[in-house]
Amino acid sequence: MSSRFENFEEKREEKIRKAFKERDWNEIKSTDSWVIFKVISEFVEGFEKLSKIGPCVSVFGSARTPADHPHYKVAEELSAKLVRHGYGVITGGGPGIMEAANKGAASENGRSVGLCIKLPFEAKGNIYIDPDKMIMFDYFFVRKVMFTKYSQGFVVLPGGFGTLDELFEAMTLIQTIKIGRFPIVLVGKEYWSGLMDWIKSTLLEQYNYINAEDLDLFILVDDATEAVKVIDDFYSKYLLTPNY
Repeated sequence: MSSRFENFEEKREEKIRKAFKERDWNEIKSTDSWVIFKVISEFVEGFEKLSKIGPCVSVFGSARTPADHPHYKVAEELSAKLVRHGYGVITGGGPGIMEAANKGAASENGRSVGLCIKLPFEAKGNIYIDPDKMIMFDYFFVRKVMFTKYSQGFVVLPGGFGTLDELFEAMTLIQTIKIGRFPIVLVGKEYWSGLMDWIKSTLLEQYNYINAEDLDLFILVDDATEAVKVIDDFYSKYLLTPNY
C-alpha cells in the first residue's frame, strides 16, 4: 500500500473516530461557530468575485484525464469556441478536463474562472485560470452554489463521482425550478449512453421516479462544435446574446 493511500486512510479513520467523540458544550459552540463564519466568508468571497463575470458556461469533467487524451482535446476546443461565441468558462479549477477548459478559454483571452476545492491530493488551481477569478473552497456545497448561480449553461465531459455530483445537482435544480432551464450538454455519447439508458429504462419506465419530460433536461453530443451549437441555439430562441 502506498504512503499516499495510507495517509488517506488515516484521514478517513480520523474523521470516523471524531464523529463518535463526545464533546462538551463549549467545544461544540466554538467549533461550530467557526464553521459558520468560514462558510459565510466563502459565500461572500464567491459572490464578490463572480457577480460581474458576465455570461458563463460551466465545464465539468474528470481531474484524471491526461493532456494527450481525446477528451482533454475536446474540452480545450469547446472552451475556446465558447469564448469566441461570447461566453466565459467556469471550471472546478483542477487538472484534467478542468485544466483543458481553462486552457481553451485562456487561449482566446476569454474569462477563465476556477472554483477550486481544497483536497488532500489537489491543493491549488491550474495555471490557466485568471488570477482574479480563482477562488479556493473548503466546502463542496458552497462551491456548487457558485457553479449553479453564475452559469448560464453546463457542459459535462466524461468524469467520475464528482462530475456525476455536479451533473445531477444541475439537473435537480432545473427540474425543481430552483434555477432557470439552462442547457445541459453531455459530451461523449459512448461514455454517457449507458447512464442515460438506465435513467430512461429504470427511473422512468420501470419505476416512474421521473417524468418523461425530464429526459429533455439534457442533450447528448459527440464533439465541441455540437456542444457550442446547443448553447447558441438555446439563447437564440430567447433572442439573447452574450453581453461582452
